[in-house]
Amino acid sequence: MRYLLLDRITALEPPTRALGIKVCSLSEDFLADHFPGHPVMPGALLLEGLAQLGGVLVEATLRARGRSDLHALLLSADKARFRQLVRPGDRVELETLGEHATEDGGRVRGIARVDGNVVAEATLTFALVKVTNPRVIERRLEYLNLWLYGQTEAP
Repeated sequence: MRYLLLDRITALEPPTRALGIKVCSLSEDFLADHFPGHPVMPGALLLEGLAQLGGVLVEATLRARGRSDLHALLLSADKARFRQLVRPGDRVELETLGEHATEDGGRVRGIARVDGNVVAEATLTFALVKVTNPRVIERRLEYLNLWLYGQTEAP
């Protein structure tokens, strides 16, 4: 199963930062078991949302340098802290701040907030790998267009 944990990218400013939104909905399948009667968004999925946004930022940074064939893969999440629970109905504001990006990899600082309060934060490190499979490239572009423009094709 693939989780898309970004609803929208609201700002993409490579190499400095990216902003995004994830609304935690009661219909999310992971809430059925986490926890029955007290639904809470798992911290690992908050990190995954930050990683998806951070990967977009790192990839956009390399695209600006002429490398559009690289895909960011999460290697590690360091200094992860969870400060507050995220519940159904919460609008999670995601922010990633670029720290480093080369053809070998990148690093971002990720912060998730609800109502201005930090709910999670971490330093995320990525490897960059060359992608040649046309289906993978096409699917990644669909996700990016959906996150940026709300449709699967660029306007």
